Amino acid sequence: MGAAREGGATSNTISGGIFFHAVIQGRDITVQLPQAIDPALAGLPKPASAFTGRDQHVERLLANLAPATADAGGQSTVLVSAVSGLAGIGKTELAVQTAAQALKQPGWFPGGVLFVDLFGYDPERSLSPERALEGLLRALAVPGEHIPGGLEDRQRLYRSVLAAYAREGRRILVVVDNASTTGQAGPLLPTDGINAALVTSRHTLDGLDARLHDLDTLDTAASTAVLDQALRHARGTDDTRFTDDTEAATVIARLCAGLPLALRIAAALLAAAPARPASHLAAALQAEHTRLDKLARPDRAVRAAFDLSYQHLTPGQARLFRLFPLNPGPDLATDCAAHLADTGPDRAEELLQHLAEAHLIEPASSWGRWRMHDLVRLYADEHGRAHATPDQRDTARTRLFTHYQDATRAADTHLDTLPGPRAPRFPDRVAALRWLDAEHANLTATATAAPALGHPAITTFLASHLAQYLSYRRYFDDWITLTTTVLTICREADDRHGVGQALNSLGIALAEVRRFEEAINAHAEAATIHGELGDRQSEGMMLTNLGLALAEVRRFEEAVNAHTQAAAIFRQLGARHRESQALNNLGLALREMRRAQEAIGAHTEAAAIFRELGDRHREGQALGNLGLALREMRRFEEAVDAGNQAAAIFRELGDRHGEGQALNNLGLALREVRRVQEAIGAHTEAAAIFRELGDRHREGQALGNLGLALREMQRFEEAVDAGTQAAAIFSELGDRYSEGQALNSLGLVWAEGRRFEEAVNVYTKTAAIHRELGDRQTEGMVLNNLGLALREMGRFEEAVDVETQAVAIFRELGDRHRESQALNNLGSTLREVRRFEEAIGAHTEAAAIFRELGDRHREEATLVLRADAQRALAEAS
Repeated sequence: MGAAREGGATSNTISGGIFFHAVIQGRDITVQLPQAIDPALAGLPKPASAFTGRDQHVERLLANLAPATADAGGQSTVLVSAVSGLAGIGKTELAVQTAAQALKQPGWFPGGVLFVDLFGYDPERSLSPERALEGLLRALAVPGEHIPGGLEDRQRLYRSVLAAYAREGRRILVVVDNASTTGQAGPLLPTDGINAALVTSRHTLDGLDARLHDLDTLDTAASTAVLDQALRHARGTDDTRFTDDTEAATVIARLCAGLPLALRIAAALLAAAPARPASHLAAALQAEHTRLDKLARPDRAVRAAFDLSYQHLTPGQARLFRLFPLNPGPDLATDCAAHLADTGPDRAEELLQHLAEAHLIEPASSWGRWRMHDLVRLYADEHGRAHATPDQRDTARTRLFTHYQDATRAADTHLDTLPGPRAPRFPDRVAALRWLDAEHANLTATATAAPALGHPAITTFLASHLAQYLSYRRYFDDWITLTTTVLTICREADDRHGVGQALNSLGIALAEVRRFEEAINAHAEAATIHGELGDRQSEGMMLTNLGLALAEVRRFEEAVNAHTQAAAIFRQLGARHRESQALNNLGLALREMRRAQEAIGAHTEAAAIFRELGDRHREGQALGNLGLALREMRRFEEAVDAGNQAAAIFRELGDRHGEGQALNNLGLALREVRRVQEAIGAHTEAAAIFRELGDRHREGQALGNLGLALREMQRFEEAVDAGTQAAAIFSELGDRYSEGQALNSLGLVWAEGRRFEEAVNVYTKTAAIHRELGDRQTEGMVLNNLGLALREMGRFEEAVDVETQAVAIFRELGDRHRESQALNNLGSTLREVRRFEEAIGAHTEAAAIFRELGDRHREEATLVLRADAQRALAEAS
């Protein structure tokens, strides 16, 4: 061995054999390798046969491992990739599968692969970097007597040998598995710029200067595939228990929560019992308190895997980890975690970030929110129960629930559109809504779970203060769930008054999802309970809501009776305010019965009482309804005046929501007096207000009306755009009924533009929606429109068929007004196919109904149609 200066640089060269003991000399070391040293290629574990759902991860890792090409302008800069994730997530398997594929690529790693498992999370087997380097150097054929004793010397020798292989074109892949820290893995990584490495860890090792890859759980399809593949590998391809019972396989995949370790254990449990059905295993895993016990085999267990991660936590981290499952919802915000742990937000965020780096929790949908894998939650809850006293578990839960209560109450004050005091916790309505949107799943889960946890008052409180929000965002299913829970609490406590109130709230929510019969039953029972209790005021309120629900199923006589009773009760009690509310609702039912003159009287009286009481807000509501009744009586100028008064009142009060509703109704009246441009302006402004307030549902209603107004101006493209937007909003909200209404309006636009093919398609879809919903009345209305479009296309027989269906529907429902309209349409179509006598009969029947209803205008128009049919019959004769 000798040292020489060449060009001013010092070079150490080892030749003529292996002299690894001398590499500690000098700064730049050159190692000349023997002709054939075969690194421990057999050290790579065998890839599992059941491996799926990770194709994209493998592709990304392979892209980093590929040697740089000449076109790339040099070597790849990503030479170290670090895969991190939860225990049992499949990090090792991903690394092994990727390494196996990389070794098959010609010219990628001709020097082979080095694999070392550091057992970083097992205190009994964990390898120090010194010991790991000793094993790697031996794998590189370095004699034991030439391996230095210290970490620094071993590291320099190891990297020098790797660099020598690289210079000779024998690039090596180093796989470092199960590293717990950067300090444990760092010394094992090549630094020559050519060799590459894969590292796996349960922690995010951002100190390695590596490309970081986070591994998530498998989706349902990949999970069921792993189950099936693992079972077939163990028992042969004839074992089809998972494919024969796909429902059980899906349940097992869900209960294993996409964790590959749990899935493989589940498959092993079936493999060990050839006669055991998949459904039996699915049933056995259902119980949460024993699931982790079941997911175990003699050589591996989910709980044991989690134990190794848990042992690495500091006391503060471990305590928050144990408290985390106390939140009943799907995720936890940082500020909520601070209340849970009784610490400040900064400290809570620090603890949460450490848990996330250990992959015991993970970031949720947005920064500042955290979630926990289902099986980890069960594990954490087990430890939480075991540490209930030192962790002050019950107190922590109470702190969290109290925080939810206080914040919900504060947010609720911002949802009222009328001016008034607002809780300072949120700066404005937008911030309050943002918080409610983020927390609503947690709040509903908390309210639902609270009774079983000994906190029934939490349920009652949250149900009350979330009602306005749930209605606003149209989360009616959640509202029904919460109210049903409150109802159960009140029944168990034999709280008759509470039962009545809960039934009333439940009825309102049921009506919103068009479960009107159930709503009617709920309101009727509530009214009966309060009547028996002698609570006349509450009885009147329940009767009012009962009337509204009855009107929705067109039981108008009963609705009028309920509202009349309510008004009488309030009048008797001297409750003028509630009396006027009942009168306002009475007017709505009377209008639907075509008793528009009486409706006008009811709304006028209601508006007068509200004005007398100084309730400008409800005066505006009554005036808006008055406008609709006046429109029904074709007193359009008066309807416009009432609509303008209503809009002015809401504008004066700063009630943007009420203003938007008034403008939307005003637009309808303006259309009738051919002030269509003003109608377009009113509907456009209404839509803008609702968009500003985030009320997507009413924005959709305003857009639908805007489309109809634009149609009147022959602005068909704009009309179609507005109608399409409306339908899309309702579809997005999952409101099938309103989507159907919007599509019906869109069909009217297409028909007006003589695009009858499009109109027929839209009407057909709309009729199917309402048929599916069981909404016979709207189905009949749509069929009427469909018949008109088919007639325009000359498809007369089809038109006769759908119009006949419409007549039958309205007759069945007792809707005499619409029945007569449908008869008129049918008569006109029958005349087109020269069935004149049937046409005359249809028009005659329609005229009789209009006469019976006192609608002289439509009766006269119908008689003209009948005369036309009679003339056609005479000419044909």
